[in-house]
Amino acid sequence: MADDDNDQERTEQPTAKRLEKAREDGHVPRSQELNAATVLLVAAGSLHFLGGSIAATLLDIMKSALSVSPAEAVDPALALSAASAELLRALLVCAPVLGLTLIAAFVAPLTLGGWNLSFGALAPNFTRLDPIAGFGRFFSAQGAVELGKALGKFLVVGVLAVVVLRKQSPQLLTLGAQPLPVGIAQSVTLASDALLAVSGGLALIAAIDVPWQLWQYSHKLRMTHEEIRQELKEAEGAPEVRMRIRRAQREFARRRMMHEVPKADVVVVNPTHFAVALRYDDARMRAPLVVAKGADLIAARIREIATANAVPIFEAPPLARALFHNVEIGGEIPGTLYVAVAQVLTYIYQLKAARTAGARPPEPPAIDPGIDATRH
Repeated sequence: MADDDNDQERTEQPTAKRLEKAREDGHVPRSQELNAATVLLVAAGSLHFLGGSIAATLLDIMKSALSVSPAEAVDPALALSAASAELLRALLVCAPVLGLTLIAAFVAPLTLGGWNLSFGALAPNFTRLDPIAGFGRFFSAQGAVELGKALGKFLVVGVLAVVVLRKQSPQLLTLGAQPLPVGIAQSVTLASDALLAVSGGLALIAAIDVPWQLWQYSHKLRMTHEEIRQELKEAEGAPEVRMRIRRAQREFARRRMMHEVPKADVVVVNPTHFAVALRYDDARMRAPLVVAKGADLIAARIREIATANAVPIFEAPPLARALFHNVEIGGEIPGTLYVAVAQVLTYIYQLKAARTAGARPPEPPAIDPGIDATRH
């Protein structure tokens, strides 16, 4: 988490990696006010809708529990069994309200920050036992905010309690004169209404606290320019490491390219500056492929490998430049070079046939690529 004394330097929003690291450490936005308001609202709502039936059933349970038979009065085992049965019945009656409240207690924290299981948050942190640091947190800006929220909750709940009690005072004063079933039902209604009013006030406080918690969470995780650069450097690697990797990749690609030269049908040269190796299989390829190309020293190496493996070398400077600048390694030649390359391959095939038959070799054709040889 960011240090408060460096906030003036932390002007950048947290990156995805920073947010993920915070979650792994157990730091997620939470609002205790949202949790309390949700639980109280669910409890008050369930009591409002189910309180009447629950009160009537509990009244029957109370009457049944107080009706002790002579056998139960003298036998502790029977008395305990009867009491256990009535207690279980009471728990089953209250189970809907208790179950909904328990679910709300689990679900409410997930609405802000989501589910997060972090073993890092469970690790002991003995710095929290430091009394000096504790006093520092108490008198910090965060402590002042928490004190303000506590006072706000006290004022809101207190004002709502006074308003609700004044409004309900006539019903409260007449409860003692009501028959027992009516009085219990009316008491449950008054209690649920009071809880709804108080939970509504807490919901108002939660509506203010949730944006504050989100802003504070993002504020604490803000980063400096240097931290962002360092994170990017760690993600991509140091410049010298990246250079070595790229150099190794180029060397690997060059070696793989050189292995393809002996399989070529012809090497078109400039004659010294460029060399492009072509291969064509009419049964498997739509058009000839450039299997290797290079300039200067690499071109010389391609010519050496071609000579060592009896691959024909054809001198056509404009075509060599056009192929070098317009076709990538492993790519098909463009349609604008079909005619020129076809002339070269036809000549090579005729040359091989003449040598096999011991005939006079054909005259090499004049090649015009027909496109700008320097276009990239």
